[in-house]
Amino acid sequence: METRELRYFVAVAEELHFGRAALRLGMAQPPLSRAIARLERRLGTVLLERDSHGVALTGAGRVLLREGRTALEAVAAAEARTRRAGQPGLVLAAKAGASADLLAGLLAAYEAGPDAVPVDVRLCQYGEQGRLLRRGEVDVALLHLPFDSTAGLDTEELHTEGQVALLPAAHPLATRRELRLADLADLPDLPAPRYPRADGSHPDGPGPAIRDHAQLHQLIALGRTRAVLPESCRTQLRPDVTAVPVLDAPPVTTVLAWPPDSRSRPLAALLRAATGG
Repeated sequence: METRELRYFVAVAEELHFGRAALRLGMAQPPLSRAIARLERRLGTVLLERDSHGVALTGAGRVLLREGRTALEAVAAAEARTRRAGQPGLVLAAKAGASADLLAGLLAAYEAGPDAVPVDVRLCQYGEQGRLLRRGEVDVALLHLPFDSTAGLDTEELHTEGQVALLPAAHPLATRRELRLADLADLPDLPAPRYPRADGSHPDGPGPAIRDHAQLHQLIALGRTRAVLPESCRTQLRPDVTAVPVLDAPPVTTVLAWPPDSRSRPLAALLRAATGG
């Protein structure tokens, strides 16, 4: 099966319309239809049900859509990593506003070493750094467990910390010495923020849709939401936001993550700096 055929099939399967898929692919509809028919003949199974009402995926079609997306993503990542390997320096992705002191210390330790190369730090929105790493657009990323997935990646733990509740300074709970998650569960005046899903969309709910740390902190200061974040966020607190320890919040572990097949010497030097090796 060719990459081109997979790309054709995925476009039709996602659009469920040959005309729209052809437009998306920049080709005419007849050759697209013939290509899908040839693919079905070669696989010996029907992938798409076609009738006067439109196009629908068969069970086999749903399997190929899932596997095809994975294969195309892997090909795109391989291409991106190959291009990255031919370029100087390292590209490190980190969530904007998170682990700022840890990242600064890591970069300082690395840059003091004999094998250091320039590091381009790409600051990301929520969840974006993992996607960039898997797509091969960056060499290494700072991820945060249990919030980010490290599936399919190699990792090195850097730091584990507790969490605090960020509240408007004038809110009654802001005067407490400590809190539990139950104290934050039902606050109609401070609905929970809605963080983006992996595809960038936001779940439904009364709270504001969040894109990044700066927006979140400003909305907390305005009394529109609250948040539970790692203890290290205290270093960036606004004067109108208060942090209160949350005793039963799960600890957050910051890790360095990279592709398991990486043979980058600059990356190896960064890992030595991170672990003091």
